[in-house]
Amino acid sequence: MMIALLAPWIISAVLTLAVHEISNTSLTQLPTYDAHQPVVNIVLGLISYLPVAAVVPVALLLLARTGQGPAELGLTRAQWPDVGAGAGLAALGLGCEFVLAIPFAQLSHSKLVNTAGPLHVPAYYIIFGLSQALITSIAEETAVNAYLLTRLDQLGWRPWPAFWLSLALRTSYHVYYGLGVVLTLPLGYFLTRSFQKHGKLSRPILAHFLYDSVIFLISIVAH
Repeated sequence: MMIALLAPWIISAVLTLAVHEISNTSLTQLPTYDAHQPVVNIVLGLISYLPVAAVVPVALLLLARTGQGPAELGLTRAQWPDVGAGAGLAALGLGCEFVLAIPFAQLSHSKLVNTAGPLHVPAYYIIFGLSQALITSIAEETAVNAYLLTRLDQLGWRPWPAFWLSLALRTSYHVYYGLGVVLTLPLGYFLTRSFQKHGKLSRPILAHFLYDSVIFLISIVAH
């Protein structure tokens, strides 16, 4: 089941790395169906990314069949403490990434590190970025937190082995960054531990969305 849930991200990672190697340009997951029609790129890009969201109803249905409905997963109306916790997790993830990025700046021209530079696109690409961030955060946290950790707990796994497996799978489809994959670890740690401790999926979803949105906004503004 996890292979099916993770397949969209694995395929996307392979394609991103292939384009990077073939074109010898910085990493980018922006759609480029027509270089002269950016609006068309946004629309078609969002449509092509929607299959990622297919993991959500499948995972939630399977969990509901064994008694883990939305309430048990913390998918109720978010309270202010949940909003604050989500924002805090995002801030921690961003802070750790910026600190870790300092030594990696010395490797910016090394083939061991693949980087994503400024996007050089119109400001309205923010629509695509925020939409992709929303889909990714919901789908990824549902797969590697709600579904995987719940099932491992039902199988009798102890919290730390379950944590490491979840983090490993989450990290696996970011390996196209090369050594830069290390930068993704802090956020993965915080999100996974948050769900394990509190059982509220809304917190890691919000944190993941805010984190990805900030990264995308920085990439837009940097041009």
